[in-house]
Amino acid sequence: MKQSLENKSILLIISGGIAAYKSLELIRLIKKSGANVRCILTKGGAQFITPLSVASLSEEQVYTDLFSLKDETEMGHIRLSREADVIIAAPASANTIAKIAHGRADNLASTTLLASDKPILIAPAMNPEMWDNEATQGNIQMLEQRGITMIGPAKGDTACGETGMGRMSEPEEIFGALLSFFYERPLKGYKALVTAGPTYEPIDPVRFIGNRSSGKQGYAIASALFEAGADVTLVSGPAALPDPVGINTIRVETADEMLNACQSALPADIAICTAAVSDWAPKDNKTSKIKKRRNHTPPAISLKENPDILARLAKDSPNRPDLVIGFAAETEDILDNAREKLARKNCDLMVANEITEAENVFGADQNHVHLVTLDDSEEWPRASKKTIARKLVVRIAKHINNPKNNKENTLNVRRIEAAE
Repeated sequence: MKQSLENKSILLIISGGIAAYKSLELIRLIKKSGANVRCILTKGGAQFITPLSVASLSEEQVYTDLFSLKDETEMGHIRLSREADVIIAAPASANTIAKIAHGRADNLASTTLLASDKPILIAPAMNPEMWDNEATQGNIQMLEQRGITMIGPAKGDTACGETGMGRMSEPEEIFGALLSFFYERPLKGYKALVTAGPTYEPIDPVRFIGNRSSGKQGYAIASALFEAGADVTLVSGPAALPDPVGINTIRVETADEMLNACQSALPADIAICTAAVSDWAPKDNKTSKIKKRRNHTPPAISLKENPDILARLAKDSPNRPDLVIGFAAETEDILDNAREKLARKNCDLMVANEITEAENVFGADQNHVHLVTLDDSEEWPRASKKTIARKLVVRIAKHINNPKNNKENTLNVRRIEAAE
């Protein structure tokens, strides 16, 4: 299940309105997902963003004029609609919506839409009073009856200073709608919690106990869950990675902070704990820097055990997610140790990888893992962490959409008995 827009062709129509600036981020998301995006920028849209900005991000010519000699020699409005897999108008002003509803063809955007034989998605953006107006609502009903898909709008503050319905949906939501158009999203409606990265346990204001985890595998899993339609919360320890698109990312440092953030994110249907949580933390966190002095022995650091976040989430309780998956980084006896950890922590699946000089995956872009249950295991050969993430999400979708897999099933009974 590779839910990207790779090799898809998107035609984006940008009409007038302050929300036009959001279309630049939408272009970036579409391009990042592997699609080709061509853009029509109306005269109104060009009052808010420039053709140069659109061309720079789309890496394509920007189309503006219905009567461009070169374009119309090639029947540009026909070609643009025929070569696209889908057409999306974002933002779609009240004027553009009215033109589509009533078959107007007085600019390149409206002419292309009228000549189109492709699916059309529209993300409205306008003043709340304009949105509520009977004329606009009548136009919206006409378009929906014709099978045109509406994305939003949202309720909130608008550029004119008024509050109400009319804000254009965020680029991430529009991008999600594009994914939904091309793919069945098997985890739509499910809530997922992912932990990622290391934790830093402070010794003093400048020193800490930590580990080498980069967070890359957890971030890839969070993104793959989002692609599959899940509502994802990512609780991340210190990681030098940008927040994944469309995902509620909570940044923490310590194990205690990570546990609190996870508990606040419950209830969830799915929990995947990839974070490399420090097992121990200093009992005494000094408020000032410990000075290194000549002829003094190194200070002794007393340690306390950190909370076991995976075990807490997997513990049988009303808030327990339906599916809890742990990660195990092992230096030896990988399958036996992973299976023992699975049973001891009461989780449903364990993803294990061996940490050796030859297979040190910390910070790498690839991973080599084993998917482990109590009585079976499956090896997934070395592949990119994004590929591993998508394979795992395929398994999650099969599990969670199978009515036989619930808290009363025999696999879970065996799991709980083994844990006892």
